[in-house]
Amino acid sequence: QVQLVESGGGLVQAGGSLRLSCAASGRTFSTYAVGWFRQAPGKVREFVGCIHWNGNNKFYTDSVKGRFTISRDNAENTVYLQMNNLKPEDTAVYYCAGTAYYGYSSTSAYQYWGQGTQVTVSS
Repeated sequence: QVQLVESGGGLVQAGGSLRLSCAASGRTFSTYAVGWFRQAPGKVREFVGCIHWNGNNKFYTDSVKGRFTISRDNAENTVYLQMNNLKPEDTAVYYCAGTAYYGYSSTSAYQYWGQGTQVTVSS
C-alpha cells in the first residue's frame, strides 16, 4: 500500500514558478512510477507527466514540455514537479499518482492517488 500527499501549491503570477512535492509512505514506493495529473474546474483530469522508478526515464504532455520537470528522491520517498514559466491555463488542482507500470498517461493505469494541491496562476 502506498499513500501520497501533495504540497507546494499556491497562487503565482504568470511567468512565475512553483515546485510541487509528492511525499509517499510505503516501503515499495521506490519501485513505482509516479505521474502528475491536473484537473481544472469543469474539465476532465489530464496527464501532465510521469517518471520511472529509476528517475531517469520521463515523459510529458506537449503543453508542459520545456516548462515542467519531474524528479524524484527515492531516499526521501518524494517526487517533485518543478513548474516554470507558468501560464493562467496551468491553473488546476494537481495530483500525484503511483503505478507499478511505467509509460501510461491514462488515469486508469494509476493505483494510488494523493488528495491534490491547488495551483492558481494569475494573468
